Amino acid sequence: MRPVAASLLAGAAPEVAPLLLGRILRHGSTAGRITEVEAYTPDDPASHSSRGRTDRNAAMFGPPGRLYVYLIYGVHHCANVVVGHEGIGAAVLIRALEPIAGVEEMLARRAGRSPIAVGPGRVCQALGIDRRHDDTDLLGAGPVELLDDGAGPAADVRNGVRIGLSVGTDTPWRWWTGRPAP
Repeated sequence: MRPVAASLLAGAAPEVAPLLLGRILRHGSTAGRITEVEAYTPDDPASHSSRGRTDRNAAMFGPPGRLYVYLIYGVHHCANVVVGHEGIGAAVLIRALEPIAGVEEMLARRAGRSPIAVGPGRVCQALGIDRRHDDTDLLGAGPVELLDDGAGPAADVRNGVRIGLSVGTDTPWRWWTGRPAP
């Protein structure tokens, strides 16, 4: 496995998002194949970057290939891959993974609850990702990595509207593969 090519992440979030399906997100001995994503751009009212740069969302404005991690509802961490160009404020939320390594450790982190990594909060819990990992370089030798195992793009990609939002609910910037939409 090798890091995902930086050039893959240099496009607009809605173009890059489906290209992340089938890639691997790894933290330590745990890893999963990305099966669901959502795109966010600075002109999108649902994006954390829509009102400009803040201390909370600063990683979103970094170079492509950084990890933006935020806490939602004061409980769940969510992981996003920064895409586009530095200073833009665009990212792709990782909504679901198919566990492929460290499954027992993932289950332990989730207290045996299933599904292991379907839902953005569950992804972070299963992989042990939290705010300490915000602004991590996913393409370097950091603790969290975005990898390409050469399996190629995901098959049977579908898309629809994003879920769990109060604004931007009609934007069809969610992509998934491998299972029916939740």
